[in-house]
Amino acid sequence: MQDQVIHINEKLSELKELWSPKIIGEIHDFQFKVVKIAGDFIWHEHQGADKVFIVLEGEMFIAFRDGQVKISKGEMFIVPGGAEHMPFAEKVCHIMLVEPKFM
Repeated sequence: MQDQVIHINEKLSELKELWSPKIIGEIHDFQFKVVKIAGDFIWHEHQGADKVFIVLEGEMFIAFRDGQVKISKGEMFIVPGGAEHMPFAEKVCHIMLVEPKFM
């Protein structure tokens, strides 16, 4: 077994572009990604797979066709597979995504 600590803040500091996730780890069929976001993303959905958003710094929102959810630092939210959504943040927000490799 090879022990390797992953320094999340170091990985985030390497990101130069918004909305450009970087894979920092994998387990079974899932990937852990860090990303910096600000502004609006596009409306989209992930068929057959849930997606986890964990806010590491700042706050973000996820709009759905029938409302929205606010996620703040230290909180997480699971978007069910097939749910049309649009992530956005009013200011730069650092998040971790957990999603299947096939997404």
